[in-house]
Amino acid sequence: MHDGADLALVLMTAPDAAAGERVGRALVQERLAACATVIPGVVSVYRWEGEVRADGEVQVLLKTRRALVERLFRRAAELHPYDVPELIAAPLSGVSEAYREWVLDETGQPEDQQGGGAELPRATRVDDGSE
Repeated sequence: MHDGADLALVLMTAPDAAAGERVGRALVQERLAACATVIPGVVSVYRWEGEVRADGEVQVLLKTRRALVERLFRRAAELHPYDVPELIAAPLSGVSEAYREWVLDETGQPEDQQGGGAELPRATRVDDGSE
């Protein structure tokens, strides 16, 4: 087991599976996340514009490098249908060595993330047909 200090788990909710998968797929395609797991059937209770609400959502778990969290947050916010998307990064306390290596491989090399290597591909904005 590795301590996983160089990785992060990002939590994000979305209004439905299609939106969660659309944002998650873009983040994976852009190599900002190695994996996006979309979990249906969650209910979020929250206050919005002075009113307590409860809505069905999906929970999206994004696995990435800690060094990419800020870029992932910015890109997810650009793609997300919510005005204020839930974007929470949690550090890891342990991860299997094989999974860690896979996440590192799928999110590019460290020099790519610091601007010293090749640029990561930029995907075009995902059109969900809602506009």
